[in-house]
Amino acid sequence: MTGEKIRPSVAVLGLGTMGHGMAANLLKAGFTVTVWNRTQSKAEPLAHLGATVARSPAHAAENASIVVAMLSDDAASRAAWLGQDAALAAMPAGSIAVECSTLSPDWIRDLHAAVTQRGLRMAEAPVTGSRTQAEAGQLNFLVGADEDTVATLLPVLQCMSKEILHLGPVGSGAQLKLINNFLCAVQVASFAEALTWMEQTGLRLDTALEFLKRGAPGSGILSAMSDRMTCRTYEVNFLLRLMAKDQRYARAAAAQLGVDVSMASAALELFKQAEEQGLGEKDMSAVVEVVRRKLP
Repeated sequence: MTGEKIRPSVAVLGLGTMGHGMAANLLKAGFTVTVWNRTQSKAEPLAHLGATVARSPAHAAENASIVVAMLSDDAASRAAWLGQDAALAAMPAGSIAVECSTLSPDWIRDLHAAVTQRGLRMAEAPVTGSRTQAEAGQLNFLVGADEDTVATLLPVLQCMSKEILHLGPVGSGAQLKLINNFLCAVQVASFAEALTWMEQTGLRLDTALEFLKRGAPGSGILSAMSDRMTCRTYEVNFLLRLMAKDQRYARAAAAQLGVDVSMASAALELFKQAEEQGLGEKDMSAVVEVVRRKLP
């Protein structure tokens, strides 16, 4: 009789909008999961599901075969991997570092060098999707790694995902994720202006929106923004301040390759105004309020 294959132990660093759902799906799939979050109270619901709550990234990583990070930006990632009581120095031999955050290609290169120097393996696997997809295990992973590392990680990624795209070596995922979020931000910003325009006309708004959603401009992001902007509740699916951060990273990454993404600059300006107006902790759809507040 063949015994059941032992699943690797997984540490998850960061339990925000995305990380919480990812960790929950790992637990549902039967993995041994240790979690860490800067605000420890966010880990309590996962402890009730069977996760071990770590006091630091190092504590989370010390017995993990795979360490997954889902953090807000370069600074948070750097602190979790390389700062005080950080994960990388504590990781055991043979373990794999998996960075799922949306980060700059420059920092991904630095982190990869640090992981390699320790004699460990790394994959970057930023995700597309929002809170709902993270909770449902329906994220898309944009993976940069070598073939062997991807094969080792598949059981872990599969329980959290709808699709896993292996794009090439480490660094590939960061580039595509920033391109993806650049396009999303431009659509969100332009739709905020279009919706505000529509609201000032005599159009039957529901009919007009359905026409746009199923017509040539239609997209998943337009449909989502249509619902969120018209209901005006702005429950967080994707934090507005993080989309602003992504546009800053996108501009810098494109500029390094000689590409002027002027549309990113226009979208970023609108998101910056939203942050200045206190909307940074709301869903990115709240950017429409900046346009509405400009009305005479």
